[in-house]
Amino acid sequence: MRNSVALSQPGILLLLVTCPLLTILHGVTCKAESGHLGDSDPDRCMRHHFVETITHPIYKCNSKMVLLARCEGHCSHTSRSDPLISFSSVLKQPFKSTCFCCRPHTSKLKAVRLRCSGGTRITATYRYILACSCEECS
Repeated sequence: MRNSVALSQPGILLLLVTCPLLTILHGVTCKAESGHLGDSDPDRCMRHHFVETITHPIYKCNSKMVLLARCEGHCSHTSRSDPLISFSSVLKQPFKSTCFCCRPHTSKLKAVRLRCSGGTRITATYRYILACSCEECS
């Protein structure tokens, strides 16, 4: 049990555990530092590669196939909504919600040059994802 806290007073024992009891019983690892389930989970948040053909939407240019990456998978964090307490009669946002999404953590800018009719060249740019992680949704 990682990240557990035990508080006790005479006759009272309170144990706070960050992993649900069922995951401990079934041998699933707790949340790793990167914010996803253990590496044995095939559906964890991770980078997936795919090939895309880049073509210009207006000009007649040669198309190019490029290797891209996307972030996809589950995060081990639980989404929740807590009620907010207010001392005003108007409560604009009655709840504070938290959730975690599989998002790009690091990426780099890449460019592809397309050769078009008349000898001109047009550059298409995109972000290539290097790593994914579970981050709080905005």
